[in-house]
Amino acid sequence: MSKAKKRVFSTVKAVKENARDRIGQPPPEKVIPDPKQKEAAKPKHKKTLADLLTPDADND
Repeated sequence: MSKAKKRVFSTVKAVKENARDRIGQPPPEKVIPDPKQKEAAKPKHKKTLADLLTPDADND
């Protein structure tokens, strides 16, 4: 069996661990919906009155 790799001290990890001990874990990341993506989901043009009155299968 080979020797375990020697750990190198990391200042960043030490500071983060100290902050977690004092303050606590940070809250989980929240996904903010993209407004451009929401606009893309909407139809580009409103349906006309003729489209609304015709009983076609492709009307949504």
